[in-house]
Amino acid sequence: MSNVPDNLKYTKKHEWARIEGNRVTVGITDHAQEELTDIVYIELPKVGQEVQAGGEIATVESVKSTSDVYSPVSGKVVEVNSGLENSPGDINADPYGKGWLAVIEVKSADSPDLVSPAEYKALLG
Repeated sequence: MSNVPDNLKYTKKHEWARIEGNRVTVGITDHAQEELTDIVYIELPKVGQEVQAGGEIATVESVKSTSDVYSPVSGKVVEVNSGLENSPGDINADPYGKGWLAVIEVKSADSPDLVSPAEYKALLG
């Protein structure tokens, strides 16, 4: 069973969001990295980029496939995890820690796309 921390919110497309005031750290879930297998490349958003909830913010490439990552919230990218460009495997090793993708500054962290840990676990079955 995938690791689903209780202190995060999730999307049905397997992104996670750590909400801290008006800053939301975003990454892909443990389930998503397990499905992708070995991640070999990541294309991150640009700092200053405006993003919309449900809009594409990154691309993750694994030995199996290429997948888009969608923003769980609307706002402006204020930080990216540039270390992943040289070490994309950090997403596999630690998706909720070293494997975070971006920090988005939001006006409101309320998003209809976000579900609770319990709802996300139910989605995974």
